Amino acid sequence: MTNMFAPLGTWNWLIFGFILMALEVLAPGVFLFWLGLAALLVGLISFAVAMSWQIQLVMFAVFAVAAVPLWRRLARPKPDASTSPFLNKRTEALLGREFTLEKPIIDGSGTVRIGDTVWRVAGPDTPAGTRVKVVQVDGANLTVAAA
Repeated sequence: MTNMFAPLGTWNWLIFGFILMALEVLAPGVFLFWLGLAALLVGLISFAVAMSWQIQLVMFAVFAVAAVPLWRRLARPKPDASTSPFLNKRTEALLGREFTLEKPIIDGSGTVRIGDTVWRVAGPDTPAGTRVKVVQVDGANLTVAAA
């Protein structure tokens, strides 16, 4: 077994690194890239410093293990609430907006058309065609007041 690792040299590590990166292109999964990068680092370091094959293998293992948290940090999506603050909060986006009643509010219940959707609204009795303002949201229930 030691005869297999004894001839490990700079060029072997560089070739191994490029092979791993080429395999990543053929079968993407972002795993082989980091192993290839670790092999390239060992190859570049062994250009400058003469090391035994045992140290080279340990360095490869250390770089490969260190690449996992680095990859997780880089791959983690950055939350960006500024681009769509009401994503999955559609009703909260309606707070404070004014709409025209489609059906009158009778006994505390009526409807308003918002876009292509008809919403039930609650509020004081108001005739159809009146402008109302959304003052409270509770799930899909909108509470309105005269605008």
